[in-house]
Amino acid sequence: LEFRRVLFRSYFYLLTLAVCTHLFGQTPVNPVIQNFGTVVDAPFADLKPDPSLTYNIVVDLMTGEEDKSVVAFSVNQLARLMNLHVMGGVPKENMNIIVAVHGGALWTALGNELYREKFGVDNPHAPLYQELIDQGVKIVVCSQSMFKRKVDKSQLLPGFEVATSALTTLTMYQLKGYALMRF
Repeated sequence: LEFRRVLFRSYFYLLTLAVCTHLFGQTPVNPVIQNFGTVVDAPFADLKPDPSLTYNIVVDLMTGEEDKSVVAFSVNQLARLMNLHVMGGVPKENMNIIVAVHGGALWTALGNELYREKFGVDNPHAPLYQELIDQGVKIVVCSQSMFKRKVDKSQLLPGFEVATSALTTLTMYQLKGYALMRF
C-alpha cells in the first residue's frame, strides 16, 4: 500500500509536470541543484522573488518517508527551495540556508554503511545532500535525535554538523532574522 502511494505520487508529479509543460509552454529546470528538485520556469509569474534581497532561511527538516529506498519528499523540497529562488532571479550567492535535521528525518542523514545495515539499500539522499552542501547549504543534525536513536556522529553523511538540538538551532537562527520553513 505504501509503495503504491509513493508510486502514485511520483506519477502524479510527472503527469503534472508534463501537462504544465505542454499546456503552458513551461520548461523543467534545475538551475542550482542539478539532479533533484526539478521545477518549471514561470515566465508569466506576476510575483517573483526580489533578487536584491539576501534570503536567510532556516529549515526545520523533521519528516522522512516510509519507503527508505526513495528520496523523501521533504528532502527533495530543499532542492526545490534553492532551484525556485534561483529560477526566480535570486543570485545563488544571496541564498543562505541552514537545515536542522531531526525526528524522522534523522534517518535520511545516515552514512551509507549504517543506512544499508538498517534498510537494506544505499542512502538515496546522499547525492542530494552532497549537492546541497556543495552549493553552500549548512546541514546540522540534532544531537538529541541522534542520542534517542543511538546514532554516532561518525555514522552521519560527510559534511554534516551536529547541533545541541534542532530546537536551539531553530530558535537561534530565527532570532538572527532567518525565515523559518518546515518540511
